[in-house]
Amino acid sequence: MNEGLIPRRYAMALYKLTEEHGDSQVVYEEMKTVANSFASNPDLQKVLANPFVNRADKAKVLLTAAGGDVEDDFRSFVDLILNNDRAEFARLMAQAYCDIFRRAHKIARVRIITAAKLDENVMNKLRDVVMKAYPGMKLEFTEVVDKDLIGGFIIDVDDQRLDASISNEIEQLRLKLLRSN
Repeated sequence: MNEGLIPRRYAMALYKLTEEHGDSQVVYEEMKTVANSFASNPDLQKVLANPFVNRADKAKVLLTAAGGDVEDDFRSFVDLILNNDRAEFARLMAQAYCDIFRRAHKIARVRIITAAKLDENVMNKLRDVVMKAYPGMKLEFTEVVDKDLIGGFIIDVDDQRLDASISNEIEQLRLKLLRSN
């Protein structure tokens, strides 16, 4: 069965329920925490997919991954996916819920990648540039340091990229040299 279809259906059902109950924002934060927990600890996926791990332990894993003290809707959601043997899709469900929530609430994810940690004033100027380019959008900023950039910066806004890094300029020059031969 399509691994994208199942998580999306469950996520959409949870989103509709949380909108009705008025706690979609809180569950969004919990789902972001779940997604981040999976990203920082890939072994969580193995635990949830393991048929020898009992239901109660899987529930503890999911509740802990969400931060422990969770909304009733999230707790009910965990029960639902465990009752339907869908725990192995929890990471994808969390990501799908976040995507659905962001789309519905006009939220864009922004990653600012730099070669070194920038001064807060410089970072604020970059944020201001992005905010002016995306009026009416709520923006969630993440800052990442990547020494391979050499210098400059990259700004990713959802699926769009502005690459003003030195490493990109070097690559563009290399490609021009290859084409000129």
